[in-house]
Amino acid sequence: MDELLAALRAVGEATRLRILALLGKGELTVGELVHILEQSQPRVSRHLKLMGEAGILDRFQEGTQVFYRLADTGVGEKLNSALLGMIPDSDALLDADNRALDDIRAERFEKAQGYFRAHASEWDQIRSLYVAEAEVEQALLDMQGQKPLGRLLDVGTGTGRMLDVFAPFAEQALGIDLSREMLAVARGNLAHKGLQNCQVRLGDMYDLSVPDGSQDLIIFHQVLHFAEDPARALREAAKALVKGGSILIADFAPHAEEYLRDEQAHRRLGFADDEITQMGEGAGLKRTDLRHLEGGKLRVTIWRFEKV
Repeated sequence: MDELLAALRAVGEATRLRILALLGKGELTVGELVHILEQSQPRVSRHLKLMGEAGILDRFQEGTQVFYRLADTGVGEKLNSALLGMIPDSDALLDADNRALDDIRAERFEKAQGYFRAHASEWDQIRSLYVAEAEVEQALLDMQGQKPLGRLLDVGTGTGRMLDVFAPFAEQALGIDLSREMLAVARGNLAHKGLQNCQVRLGDMYDLSVPDGSQDLIIFHQVLHFAEDPARALREAAKALVKGGSILIADFAPHAEEYLRDEQAHRRLGFADDEITQMGEGAGLKRTDLRHLEGGKLRVTIWRFEKV
């Protein structure tokens, strides 16, 4: 009762309901909320602090920026879901907030695309070496079964493309990455497409910072070849999986393109089928599928594991 009453008190104010409605459309920084709400930073920060203490919001810091998003567990998650369904579709103040939010999203997207354009030649160089990315994405979807799932975690999310591909099937999707620049690209892309069930945050494959047994599907898409210790990354992922949950790994088969070590920071020049299989088994996983995609100089291999 105390927890519920505290949560109700934390949202029982006009500005806080506006904040709730805005964060229902995606995460925002304090500065962005200040701009939209047209209130002072100390005042907005106090609202956020009270809502956070009551379990309504989650707070994540990335460098000098602090992001807020709606809580997705506990009483806060249930109350948020109920209140968002009761917020009116047409309200003059909320309509103005949404227009300001659209402007911020457009600015984010343009900044993200500027970064992407600046590095496009590097990514295009890699993509030219293997089968079309659309074929990889389709194979991943086929191996997942294109069926509904609860929570999805994309490790090393980059531009957020895997979140985009799997968003129609996931109730909640989270992407993590060590690069703040890439997270900015992903946020811009997700906001541009209105993928409200997708979020991204700064994170490490060796410390996923999600509860054990909480994820239904975890994806490593062209990530493990950057890892110093891929077996450790798989062990960490296995801990985060629910029983019966799946891990999909898409990466290169062994190859001899040595320049990728120096020019693209690849730690490993691909993985043999049995190597990843043994890593998965060492993490308590069972391999249930394996596919090779031919095309170009590099072969793409996809492994599927389940937690038994």
